[in-house]
Amino acid sequence: MWNPLWVLRPWLLLLLLQLAIGSMEAVAPSPPVPSFVTNPLLRTGYHFQPPKNWINEAGGPLYYKGWYHLFYQYNPKGADWVNTLWAHSVSRDLINWNVLGLALEPSIRSDQYGVWSGSATILLDGTPVLVYTGINRPDTPYQVQNVAIPKNKSDPLLREWVKPDYNPIIVPDSGMNVTQFRDPSTAWHIDGQWRILVGGEKGSHGQAYVYRSTDFKHWVRAKHPLHSATSGMWECLDFFPVLIQGQKGLDTSEHSGRVKYVLKSSLEKARYDYYTIGTYNSRTERYVPDDLNGDYHRLRYDYGKFYASKTFFDPARQRRVLVGWANESDTVPDDIAKGWSGIHAIPRKIWLDPGGKQLVQWPIEEVEQLRRKSVSVTNKVVKPRNHFEVKGLETYQADVEVSFEIPSLERAEPFDHAFSNDAPKLCRMKGADNKGGVGPFGLWVLASANLEEKTAVFFRIFKDGHGKPVVLMCTDPSKSSLGRDLDKPTYAGFVNSNVSSSGKISLRSLIDHSVVESFGAGGKTCIISRVYPSIAIGQNAHLYVFNNGDVDVKVSRLKAWEMESSKMNNSA
Repeated sequence: MWNPLWVLRPWLLLLLLQLAIGSMEAVAPSPPVPSFVTNPLLRTGYHFQPPKNWINEAGGPLYYKGWYHLFYQYNPKGADWVNTLWAHSVSRDLINWNVLGLALEPSIRSDQYGVWSGSATILLDGTPVLVYTGINRPDTPYQVQNVAIPKNKSDPLLREWVKPDYNPIIVPDSGMNVTQFRDPSTAWHIDGQWRILVGGEKGSHGQAYVYRSTDFKHWVRAKHPLHSATSGMWECLDFFPVLIQGQKGLDTSEHSGRVKYVLKSSLEKARYDYYTIGTYNSRTERYVPDDLNGDYHRLRYDYGKFYASKTFFDPARQRRVLVGWANESDTVPDDIAKGWSGIHAIPRKIWLDPGGKQLVQWPIEEVEQLRRKSVSVTNKVVKPRNHFEVKGLETYQADVEVSFEIPSLERAEPFDHAFSNDAPKLCRMKGADNKGGVGPFGLWVLASANLEEKTAVFFRIFKDGHGKPVVLMCTDPSKSSLGRDLDKPTYAGFVNSNVSSSGKISLRSLIDHSVVESFGAGGKTCIISRVYPSIAIGQNAHLYVFNNGDVDVKVSRLKAWEMESSKMNNSA
């Protein structure tokens, strides 16, 4: 490409260079301006996160001798995704946490280049075992599966772990993709044999490879995967039974005619968790989803920033608990500047909906012990294009429950079935500020006094061609911050609600500085979002109820609580 400087005489070029150097010497570079994202008031108050540095998924949650144990991927050297090891924290209630330090780090040949994710299993004699992926080659992430056992299983805190000399217990067979073979699941025991799943990819198909063992040392791969689908790599597999009726949780090895099975995979490319519900035949080692299209019309645990989740059976409270990771939506340099990155969602109780077609999730009841000052609103009608502020408490760290009543669905907009599998696109097109028929109505959280910043959590109700309501739930953070260089995607999912018969729908939002975690219709649809207000921080954060539809919406009951901070990262 031609450049006019090429025709300048050499002496003129030299002069220009000297002037430029002199100018640089005369004006010292300004120090970088700290980003508002580094404000400590954006660090969460009651969601789990270590004192500093990077965190990602939980590797092996379990309950043992009166303590909940959380093992998680952690970088002890910084706030970015390198050098991840297994860190370990313990709790009596899954809300207040004591830190124990590192549990697993590279120390044997089969994990000398990396200790990646995995799971925990309680053996028949009560011994806990950690099963995890190790990287054993420096030139490629060649993935093998290892185990670790407690050095002293009488220690309820399980402070020390040892790696037996029979590691690795599972290696990829010839012809398998050795760089896509990881994240062993919790094992289950049926008919005298242990089974475990390892995630993989073959071509474009995600694979749930089954391995069997009688002694938890020697493992043999089944002839075919438990299940497979065209969806890319399956990470962080989870497989567990749920009661067909009732909310009681089941041990992973429970197997009877009164249960259904859940198979969850984390999609590496899409970066979300999806699941199917189906039946499992232990003789043929086959899992079949009830909805044969379920691998493509995907149900998700959470329609927001929620990934690499893991469940465990809690025998103390007879429940199944879901733990998931919510990463940041700012930049890596901002994370490094603030010194931390990543949180975990509030643990959720999980069970099968009575209709049998989806799971229901709800924050564990222990989080309610953090509730303090509260305010209530009852039977307040919100007229079209109106809103009101919920006053009398600090809302930057809060728990809000609200029940809405809609007197009529006649003004509901027609639903375009082209959006049946793309709720986020529909929400982007018809956002919180886009006036509608029945809705949008809901909450503005972490909002500034003049509403230049606000995160909207709301419903919008449509009607299909048969007059049946279609309920859309959205979290719209597009106006959550005036700051730049933030990822502010719109999250959305459809809600299987009985709003047509009851005229009612509920919403709960857990607000915690830089995270908004919401549950629609009693936990049928869940959305977690990361936001970074630049104005609506701390005491400058406000809470509003809004209605941008054409019909009245009644707040039959709203109750909001200030939330106390949990005790986090104390020494055990």
